[in-house]
Amino acid sequence: MRWDAQAISPRRGPALGDNSVSVLSGAAPASDALLPLAGLVRSVSTPEFSGVTFHEVTAKSVLNKVASGSQMPFEWTINPYRGCSHACVYCFARKSHTYLEFDAGHDFDSQVIVKINAAEVLRKELSKPAWGHHHVALGTNTDPYQRAEGRYQLMPGIIRALAESGTPFSVLTKGTLLSRDIPLLKHAASQVSVDIGISLAMTDETLAAIIEPGTPAPRARLRLIRRLRDAGLCCGVMAMPILPWLTDSDDALESLFTALSAAGATGVTAGALYLRPGTREWFMQWLSAHHPALVQKYRGLYGRGAYVSEEYKTWLTGRIKYFKARHGFTGSSGFSHHRATARKEATVALPATAQATLF
Repeated sequence: MRWDAQAISPRRGPALGDNSVSVLSGAAPASDALLPLAGLVRSVSTPEFSGVTFHEVTAKSVLNKVASGSQMPFEWTINPYRGCSHACVYCFARKSHTYLEFDAGHDFDSQVIVKINAAEVLRKELSKPAWGHHHVALGTNTDPYQRAEGRYQLMPGIIRALAESGTPFSVLTKGTLLSRDIPLLKHAASQVSVDIGISLAMTDETLAAIIEPGTPAPRARLRLIRRLRDAGLCCGVMAMPILPWLTDSDDALESLFTALSAAGATGVTAGALYLRPGTREWFMQWLSAHHPALVQKYRGLYGRGAYVSEEYKTWLTGRIKYFKARHGFTGSSGFSHHRATARKEATVALPATAQATLF
């Protein structure tokens, strides 16, 4: 597939649908500039990625220091992409796109920033004497193995740079494209600590296709977990978000934990949907269109905040604890971008408990 210019336009988000490729030059006059993006080289759209525009930028830095006082279990991150074509309706990172003067809804799904020089810049940053070889987390904001990675192939260079510099790292993804890099990750794990997490919180293929339409299907991610385990790599699972009244029933949780156990996951971290501003508005719009009967329930459950009520949180924590024990995950650390390699323990039998009718 050729990506060279066949049409030039100052429009934002050019229309697609034919066989042409549209390239929007970063060298356009200020009055016609696509966006005030630092380092913009060009913006590209192609039928191969119908509906998505890639804004290729040259970054000055790719190592991001997490703000002091943060609750995150890591200090440093790398995000080779901003925006995500996985288009998960519930994605907590949506508001971050507004910092680039995009909106948190459709733009987050369709206007993707690509740091085309990420590996080169990273090598320079890691070679500085001041670099302390801290743990680096990937997949904290947008997915490093979203579909664009198949075209830009930024991750192999990033993985090599981290491993060769002696820097431990972790990767969280929904993208089965990670399977391409299993040999590379296995080699990196012989040099530094490498933690891998797969994001999977439901086995309902129909619901997944609607609420996370750009992601590989749940069964494909389960196969990826098995491939990672067969390669000798640990693989924790981030089973978040659990969606009230949609994926929190005993049947749904039993299906999820049964599948994760069968796939060989080394641990599971699970929790309820988080609706921060930017995400909340987009998700509630989706809910109104697809599950209108749940709108008032969600408003009551979340009130004016981003978190579920304490009552629901306590109930869900109990159900998760039960299913983790039932399927042998008690004592495992799941995945949190920091030492996600705790051993999966033997199955513990617990008495069945009906789902609470409150929620």
